[in-house]
Amino acid sequence: MGITRRTFLMELARSKGFRVESELSDSVTHIVAENNSYPEVLDWLKGQAVGDSSRFELLDISWLTACMEAGRPVDSEMKYRLMEQADRFPTLNTPESEVPSFTASKVSQYSCQRKTTLNNCNKKFTDAFEIMAENYEFRENEIFCLEFLRASSVLKSLPFPVTRMKDIQGLPCMGDQVRDVIEEIIEDGESSRAKDVLNDERYKSFKFTSVFGVGVKTSEKWFRMGLRTLEEVKADKTLKLSKMQRAGFLYYEDLVSSVSKAEADAVSLIVKNTVCTFLPDALVTITGGFRRGKKIGHDIDFLITNPGPREDDELLHKVVDSWKKQGLLLYCDIIESTFVKEQIPSREVDAMDHFQKCFAILKLYKPRIDNSNYNMSKKFDMAEVKDWKAIRVDLVITPFEQYAYALLGWTGSRQFGRDLRRYATHERKMMLDNHALYDKRKLFMLHQCSVVAGTVPESKYSYAENFMLEGKIL
Repeated sequence: MGITRRTFLMELARSKGFRVESELSDSVTHIVAENNSYPEVLDWLKGQAVGDSSRFELLDISWLTACMEAGRPVDSEMKYRLMEQADRFPTLNTPESEVPSFTASKVSQYSCQRKTTLNNCNKKFTDAFEIMAENYEFRENEIFCLEFLRASSVLKSLPFPVTRMKDIQGLPCMGDQVRDVIEEIIEDGESSRAKDVLNDERYKSFKFTSVFGVGVKTSEKWFRMGLRTLEEVKADKTLKLSKMQRAGFLYYEDLVSSVSKAEADAVSLIVKNTVCTFLPDALVTITGGFRRGKKIGHDIDFLITNPGPREDDELLHKVVDSWKKQGLLLYCDIIESTFVKEQIPSREVDAMDHFQKCFAILKLYKPRIDNSNYNMSKKFDMAEVKDWKAIRVDLVITPFEQYAYALLGWTGSRQFGRDLRRYATHERKMMLDNHALYDKRKLFMLHQCSVVAGTVPESKYSYAENFMLEGKIL
């Protein structure tokens, strides 16, 4: 467990009335570990000159989270205890067909250290996990939110579907709550907890966040006002909506629908042509899920940089003005750069970057269809046909010397970025964000020429092979 997470959990437990010691002492009765095996904890105790480890309860982190959830110490049942798992590895008598093609104990707790393709063999589990994680995020319970997000990430990396509890034995991030959900889905085909969340009125109200410009705080405010549906929100004349929220409601149906790869390609052409009109040498790269090879998404992100000597601080403004003149721009909000060299890299695991950005909604015209396919009678008015779709587009401007870090951060998923920063901090003693990589041991910033983030394949989400496992960055 990393120092930051350990400190956070210790302080949280203390705030709930639990006594937690910072160092091993005679008063310690329970030792809690996260992603450490029984032998590893025993080796650590030997290093602390502990002769008799039997006086301690050696427990998984899920015991501590269960205690905090219950508000009291829970029994240290067998499911919480660390122990030798003799059946974790196949024996000589195990039929070859039942031997997994990988060793569970070697699966990393960090998503950046696992190869994950787009083929999710465990969607019924990960869908339930993501519902649970979203609910905990809405309720600002970071610990349980991360527990389900990490478990979802692990199951997505498995090359086989989980059909029995033994399949997850030895895997990291399989806490008590996660195991309960998995077991219920295996037995009943669905999770009653996830189902209860979907039927919860408060959770439904948090789905106000599906509106562009509406966050958790606003959703909570509207819920406390007694509003339960989007129709009620739109009908309430006392609400003062922001410009972004008004655009979110105006183009709601388009924005909540999926964006196809074909639509992303069409928008990419518009963005590249417009940017290169003002900066011919600019490098415009589509990022996010589409760069990872996904066929659908909800918005389209672009990273823009200039490898040449010429820079244009007004580039975004020129691009936006051009789209306005062409009638393509439905909404935009330009956020100016807040970059301060002395403040990078950030120490925060979920740090936002400081690049200049534009959050926009573009009008994408649909391909024309032969009019002969339509009934041109009086009942059909061509003027009423909407021949365009509103699509969310984010543009990010980055200096070329920071491009590799920005490309890495904007290509990976949220969980991947979080784990990448955790890995850099806890395992490599470095600090990483979308701007730079800093070696805390050697006390210097690594330049972009040392980084191969730009070699991430366009069609696969397998960063580990490209830089992390081979040590090309960390």
